[in-house]
Amino acid sequence: MNKIVLITGATSGIGLACAKKFAANGDKLILTGRNAQRLAEICSELKALGTQVFTLIFDVRDKDAAQKSIEQLPAEWQNIDVLVNNAGLALGLEPEYEGSFDDWETMIDTNIKGLLTMTRLVVPGMVARNSGHIINIGSVAGDAAYAGGNVYCATKAAVKALSDGLRIDVANTAIRVTNLKPGLVETNFSNVRFHGDNDRAANVYKGIKPLTGDDIADVAVYASNAPAHVQIAEVLILATHQASGSVIVRN
Repeated sequence: MNKIVLITGATSGIGLACAKKFAANGDKLILTGRNAQRLAEICSELKALGTQVFTLIFDVRDKDAAQKSIEQLPAEWQNIDVLVNNAGLALGLEPEYEGSFDDWETMIDTNIKGLLTMTRLVVPGMVARNSGHIINIGSVAGDAAYAGGNVYCATKAAVKALSDGLRIDVANTAIRVTNLKPGLVETNFSNVRFHGDNDRAANVYKGIKPLTGDDIADVAVYASNAPAHVQIAEVLILATHQASGSVIVRN
C-alpha cells in the first residue's frame, strides 16, 4: 500500500535523497522547504516519474507557518503515514566560549524546536488512526561531543532524547519511532556549517570516502518497510573508516 510520506528540508542533501528513494518505493510525498523554486523543480521531476507530490513552503522554525500549512492540507493528503524530520543544520566550529549567538539560535530553533513543531502537528493524527512512523534524522554527533561541535552536538543529543521519549509515549500504539544517526555524509552540510566557504567544506571529506544522502535514505526506506511488528529504533550509519564522531582515519 502506498504511504503518504512528509519530508522536511527536502530540497537538498538527505532530505532530497529521501524524497527520491520514497518515490521509487511508490509512496506519495509531501515535501517541505524554504526554497519555493527548488521545491517546484523537484516536484516537476518526481511527477514526471509518476510520483504524486504535494509541496509546502515554510521554515520549520516558523511554528505558525508550519501549523497553517499542515492544517490546510487537502483531505486526501491529511493522513500522513511517515514523518521524516530531516530539516537541520550545523553552523560554525568555534569553541563554545567563542560561538555565535545567531548560529546557536538557528541550530536550536531548527534542529530541536522545528522537529518538535512537526511532531506536535503530525503525530496526533497518527495516534488517532493508531498507525504511523516518525523517522528523525539525528547524528553520530548526538552520541558524544567532538571538538568545536558543542551546540550542534547538543541539538543532536536532544534529537536522540526526543526520539526515545516519543517512542515511550506511543508504546501503547502501533506507531513506530526511528532515530537515524549518520556520520560523515557528503552533502551541502559542511558548506552551510562554514557559511559558504567551499574550500574549508571540501577538507572535511578529504582522505575518506564519505556516506551519501542515498545511503541514509536507503536505511529510512528500509525502516519504513519493515513488518508492522518490527521497530527499527535507532541506527548508527558511519563511513567504513569512521569509528565515531571524532575518530576518522584518512588516507
